[in-house]
Amino acid sequence: MSSKDWKKACMDEQAPLKRAIRIIDDAALQIGLVTDSAGRLKGVVTDGDIRRALLKPDTTWDMPISAVMNPNPAVVKPTVSPTQARARMQKLSLRHLPIVDSNGTLVGLHTWDETVTPRKDNWVVLMAGGFGTRLRPLTDETPKPLLPVGNKPILEHILESFIDAGFYRFFISVHYKAEMIKRHFGDGSKWGVEIEYLEEPKPLGTAGCLNLLPEKPNEPLILMNGDLLTKVDFERLLEFHESEQAFATLCVREYTQQVPYGVIDADGSRLQQIVEKPVQRYFVNAGIYAMSPEFVRTLPPGRSDVPDHLQNAACLGRKVSVFPIHEYWLDIGRMDDFQRAQDEYLRQFA
Repeated sequence: MSSKDWKKACMDEQAPLKRAIRIIDDAALQIGLVTDSAGRLKGVVTDGDIRRALLKPDTTWDMPISAVMNPNPAVVKPTVSPTQARARMQKLSLRHLPIVDSNGTLVGLHTWDETVTPRKDNWVVLMAGGFGTRLRPLTDETPKPLLPVGNKPILEHILESFIDAGFYRFFISVHYKAEMIKRHFGDGSKWGVEIEYLEEPKPLGTAGCLNLLPEKPNEPLILMNGDLLTKVDFERLLEFHESEQAFATLCVREYTQQVPYGVIDADGSRLQQIVEKPVQRYFVNAGIYAMSPEFVRTLPPGRSDVPDHLQNAACLGRKVSVFPIHEYWLDIGRMDDFQRAQDEYLRQFA
């Protein structure tokens, strides 16, 4: 049985989606356990279920979790051992198995992560070569990835998030004040990982730095901007990318914008409807990508940007998947973003 408090992941069927996400995040088990008033298991909702729901245009934050959950999850009896449960999870490609008694009452939870997180051979490329012009004068003497948020630099937060998820092979692309970044992180031995540097003689864009890798990868890699403060689950991202068998996967973040007027829908001169101050919903590029080895091998030499390659790949019929993130995410690109990061750090990461 999981050593974590699985009861923190419990919720009722009418819990709104927004509250369910908060419960799942707080419980840190990547699953929500939906029960009735008697404690009987009615369904489960996983991180993946929520991400798929967020991609649907009719999804709202106040819809009940019963509309998203799996009402017929695989379960095991209390007599099943952790070893047996792990074998079943492997067979069914699951990460969780609720434990229910003969009355259907939820009494526990087996999780795949009960074992030590295995080290992942996938490479991580962190882009840290930008000039940070919008954060001047802070970046006149310090490169943006080394600006402190809380008690450590932005890039150090990112590095440690990946390390916690089991990644250990890192490449950092550098250009502006490269030596400062190299001195701070060294070869990675301080964190028990390996760090190499991709030194750009001139800015190469978000894709060009990948041509500086010492060799082409054999496994999918993750590429990420070095100025993001986030709690994205990188392990889930990689699993999603591999399960999609995608050429590349783009992380996206929901962005909403409210029109401050009543919007008119007309057919010629005939009014159809008036929608008061509608909210437009978009997905925006979150600056985090999972890439197949083939994607990296097809990059042309010189300066280029990932979004252009993704667009071209999609037009050619290659599978480019999108991974919606609902976890905390902040792009520290402007001065007000940097101040917001300071204000939110303790609440989000303490």
